Amino acid sequence: MSSTDPHSESPFNALPPVVVLLALAIVGVEVVLQLGERGLVGGPEAVGWRLALIQRFSVVPELFRAMWAQGTWPPEHLLRLVAYPFIHASFGHAIFVIVFILALGKMVAEIFAAWAVLVVFFGASIVSGLVYSLVLPSQMPLFGGYPAAYGLIGAFTFLLWTRLAASGGPQARAFFLIGFLMAFQLLFGLLFGGGLDWVGDLAGFATGFLLSFVVSPGGWGRVMDRLRQR
Repeated sequence: MSSTDPHSESPFNALPPVVVLLALAIVGVEVVLQLGERGLVGGPEAVGWRLALIQRFSVVPELFRAMWAQGTWPPEHLLRLVAYPFIHASFGHAIFVIVFILALGKMVAEIFAAWAVLVVFFGASIVSGLVYSLVLPSQMPLFGGYPAAYGLIGAFTFLLWTRLAASGGPQARAFFLIGFLMAFQLLFGLLFGGGLDWVGDLAGFATGFLLSFVVSPGGWGRVMDRLRQR
């Protein structure tokens, strides 16, 4: 079989490196935690590694509200805003986030530069953490990659929105995915109960969408040019 045969290539070859890097960071953390919980590494204390990471790196609303009130922002706590997307409650929690990152991240990274993908991912993470802590009456800690993944959904929606604007199609169709996901989350919360995590996800989406005006190829000027051509 020829080495150029597409069937012989790894599926990861088709993924932009920045997307693979983000996914592998989550996978790496989860693999270590799974090995620890099964007693394969770290000894008896490894069973508590997940809880320790959540306590160390999650966004704790009361902590950030106290930091805001005092006007002090210790670096070790600001680190939480970019670290919490890599810590998850379970293997299943991590897998769903990885699927979002691989699927949406691939489509975004095929258009955006690698640095722009990282700006969207971590920008959404930071804004979501601050909104969740400082705007909402939240009490539970925020952790897991959904807010950052929703930032990628926001960037993907931006790409659809500009494409529809250029072709003269109905731009509202670009927001179908986020509308469906938000409706699902609200329904799930009504049926089974839930916190305010969905607001953090929505903040991540809005951040990713708005940042795309700046970090997408051509930025705001490209968008305006396409809108003027209608």
